Amino acid sequence: MTGSRRAPALAGAVLLVLTGGVAALLLPWTPLPGAHGHVDVLRDFTRAQLAREDTFHAALRPWSYASLVLGLGVAGLLGLTPLGARLVAAVARPVGGGWGWRVVLGTLALGVVGRVVTLPLDVRSEVVLRDYGLSAQTWGSWALDAVKGTLVGSATTALALLALVALARRLPRTWWAWGAGAAAALVAVGSFAYPVVVEPLFNSFTPLPAGQLRTDLLALARRDGVPVQDVLVADASRRTTALNAYVSGFGPSRRIVLYDTLVRESSPREVELVVAHELGHAKRNDVGVGTLVGALGSAAGVCLLGLVLGSPRVLRRAGVDGPGDARVVALLVFLVAATTLATSPLVDLSSRRVEARADVHALDLTRDPATFERSQVRLSVTNLSDLDPSPFVYGMFSTHPTGPQRMLLAREWERLRG
Repeated sequence: MTGSRRAPALAGAVLLVLTGGVAALLLPWTPLPGAHGHVDVLRDFTRAQLAREDTFHAALRPWSYASLVLGLGVAGLLGLTPLGARLVAAVARPVGGGWGWRVVLGTLALGVVGRVVTLPLDVRSEVVLRDYGLSAQTWGSWALDAVKGTLVGSATTALALLALVALARRLPRTWWAWGAGAAAALVAVGSFAYPVVVEPLFNSFTPLPAGQLRTDLLALARRDGVPVQDVLVADASRRTTALNAYVSGFGPSRRIVLYDTLVRESSPREVELVVAHELGHAKRNDVGVGTLVGALGSAAGVCLLGLVLGSPRVLRRAGVDGPGDARVVALLVFLVAATTLATSPLVDLSSRRVEARADVHALDLTRDPATFERSQVRLSVTNLSDLDPSPFVYGMFSTHPTGPQRMLLAREWERLRG
């Protein structure tokens, strides 16, 4: 390894170790000490319910997996061959072909190509969701969301790549070090900005009308010591029949957000339990911890990009001159996508532990395991959650414990603390 690649490799390794150390220290690897037991899916769910969700996932997953593989394959084809570099140069040519235009328009073109290529598969996934009553969208609203998602994703990606390419052009030897700091800062800013900038692009929010439910939820937050400014209702029923809620924002912008489907179809006590779970995230500052881990991981990723982009063989394969060549964005987009997929098992493992701790928090706050179990049955059946996923599906794609796992946790909570 040459000296120019040794420094980013060492820095990346140190940051990866630091990321792992912070995660090991701050994440809840044992959400309920002393809990044990065996999950029995048929204890709480009927064979008909299990068969329905199994049939649903069998219909949906081939299209979803094909879309994932095809999207990554197209990104690899464009990033690891000169085709991507040519596309980036071509779309910027009508406006002068400057490096800035190459980054911005090239990133947009790559996003559009990826979306168009996978569009037939995504349409098939949407058809399955409609067949099982999980999607309430019209094709017009679905298409509008697809356009919004592509534009928002391309804009945020272009912003990050503009910074990296600009640094590589100005500081060709140390761009990766400065870029690591910029990536960490961008993750932190994005975490704070997302609730107030991006969320309103996809949903409308209205205050929950004055009444007993609003009073009880605000009282629940006060009792939990979590400052909340408002309780909002999102018009989720325009898109889905799923039931959900979340606590969004930081400090003055923190608010409880309820899906209108949850308000309409669940009992007030069930709504309180869902909100208590979300308050657990806020109480433990899970978003802040996730932001810190994500910032460190992103910084490590940029350092490793410095290692990869220091390889003349990789640059020749991609048809670019170096990290300061704006045509490199096709290669960067592929590397980020491949890294995201490769690290998803670790990210999902962390997420499942965090979600389990939030469940314990909800039980500690409400002391109502019976309603918790009933709500888990309702949520699992309504959302057609995977009740018994394969180890591969669970490890790669499950960000939450399964419904049966959460119900077992409630029973263990009652045994240990009830």
